[in-house]
Amino acid sequence: MDIVVRTARPEEYRTVGEIAAQAYLGDGLLDFGESDAYLGRLRDVAGRAAVAEVLVAVDGDRVLGSVTFAADSSPMADSARPGEAEIRMLAVAREARGRGAGEALVRACVGRARSVEGCSRLVLSTQRTMHSAHRLYERLGFTRTPDRDWNPFPELDDIRLLTYELTLRHTP
Repeated sequence: MDIVVRTARPEEYRTVGEIAAQAYLGDGLLDFGESDAYLGRLRDVAGRAAVAEVLVAVDGDRVLGSVTFAADSSPMADSARPGEAEIRMLAVAREARGRGAGEALVRACVGRARSVEGCSRLVLSTQRTMHSAHRLYERLGFTRTPDRDWNPFPELDDIRLLTYELTLRHTP
């Protein structure tokens, strides 16, 4: 399989949104299931693409997965600080898992972050149960940053996102 990572095309937005929605639903990552408000954000690929870069991993004309790359100051960035870029909404179709699409998408984000002037780190948030993703991030050189862990719903005590970072270049 030849995986290519490129910017998502508008005619792919619906497919990209459904892959993300089904991945999050199927993996039990949405605390409120089908009624979770985040489901709408996952499906709103056009909205994401207007303020960040949505990348897809494809094999021929088949979309395998996607990720949102939020460069410095993008409204899509949840936890990035000045001088950082952020990975958001990484999702791979269930039938395409284990073939390297997720890794290809993360590597593409690393490459893009390295090309952003003044970007010293690439950061991301992940859920506690995403053990395969954690192993991927660690294999690619990301390290845990527990001091940056956060809760998107402070009113709910049991939701905590874990954070990782990859240092791209050291700042003086």
